[in-house]
Amino acid sequence: MQLIALLKSKKIAPEQMFMLSVLLVNGGNYLYNLILGRLLGPSEFADAAVLITFLLVLSFAAMTFQLVTAKFSVLFEYEIFSSFIAKIYKNAFSVGLIMGFFIVLFAKELQTIFNTASSQMFVVFGCGVPLYFLMSVNRGVYQGTKDFKPLAMTYQAEMLSRLGLTLGLLYLLKLHSSVVIAVGILTSFVFGLLPFRFKAIRFKTLKLPSKHSKTIRNFFVITAFYELTQIIINNSDILLVKHYFQPYEAGLYASLALIGRIVYFIAWMFVMLLLPTVVQLKRDGKETASILFKYIGYIAAISAVIIIACLCFPKLIISLLFGEHYIAMAPLLWQYALATSMFAISNIFAYYYLSLDYYVPVVISGLFGLLQVVLVLLFHERLEQVVHMQIIAMLLLLLLQVIFFKLNSKKTLETEPKGTKV
Repeated sequence: MQLIALLKSKKIAPEQMFMLSVLLVNGGNYLYNLILGRLLGPSEFADAAVLITFLLVLSFAAMTFQLVTAKFSVLFEYEIFSSFIAKIYKNAFSVGLIMGFFIVLFAKELQTIFNTASSQMFVVFGCGVPLYFLMSVNRGVYQGTKDFKPLAMTYQAEMLSRLGLTLGLLYLLKLHSSVVIAVGILTSFVFGLLPFRFKAIRFKTLKLPSKHSKTIRNFFVITAFYELTQIIINNSDILLVKHYFQPYEAGLYASLALIGRIVYFIAWMFVMLLLPTVVQLKRDGKETASILFKYIGYIAAISAVIIIACLCFPKLIISLLFGEHYIAMAPLLWQYALATSMFAISNIFAYYYLSLDYYVPVVISGLFGLLQVVLVLLFHERLEQVVHMQIIAMLLLLLLQVIFFKLNSKKTLETEPKGTKV
């Protein structure tokens, strides 16, 4: 109570409160993964890591709808805004139904591909996919209108319900752990819908003007492409390792990835604030580069601290977080954190330009996402090689993003970069 009173007395801005909330949510999600790693051990944690990776893949796919909703919630008003929201809810739910159907349909094939002990976990997960897409559109409205209190509540509800229910079921029920985890994930989608904007669900809507429809379609396509690159870069390594390596090694790698990706999870809260801010500044005719530099500075500083800590105290970090069973990954910890840090900074560049409707950095990210997959497909004799291939791909990606920014910055001073539109 004293902390709440102190926060109110300091009059913390809504954006700052949301960032604190995101840190809390990320911390809870991290705790969820760490407890699973300790409870299950490397082999069973490998199966859990597949579900967690599927959840991340789903989050990136649904993020397309969230970002589109957030951007046009800034630009549209009155009846056009209401019609836009109603239609995107319908489209998102339809896509979720189709995606969930195919996950359920091919559950046994997914079990074979990823060497999991159960196919039921994919069936349960698939049933929750449509809910996640609805949840993402709901969040997109709050994000675009900068209504940070309910936005924070949806993330907190999802995290707390998944954490509490999953751990409770693991202790109370005798089901296979992967099925229990899937049930916990499905239930968290229901809680993540709250608070839900029921008034936005409308059956009769105004037809959007053709110019708006074209703008929405173009932004949706390029955002979907970029989120696909995010899926590839963020998750392909875990899925490929699960396919090529034994469960024990895959479990070790999953722990490495979870620790190393803390930079990316922290960076995401800046991305959530970046897009609506840049869109609004552009709409008002103001410069936006200072916002980019501000967030890059934050991420670079956080990344440096994490990399140095992973380099100096790898065994201590792994033993504290996951336990002695995972200690073999200690030499690779700082290297994985380095790869993730470079990707997080590159991501800020890409989302900045995406907000401004400049798409070359998005295409660059896509190409290097594919390069990462190709490198891992060619070089995967040892886990060390998998990490080194990611460092190479992410270093090249970051260098090209910086070069692109420099070239465009030379064309104008204190105005928006005049990048080539794709």
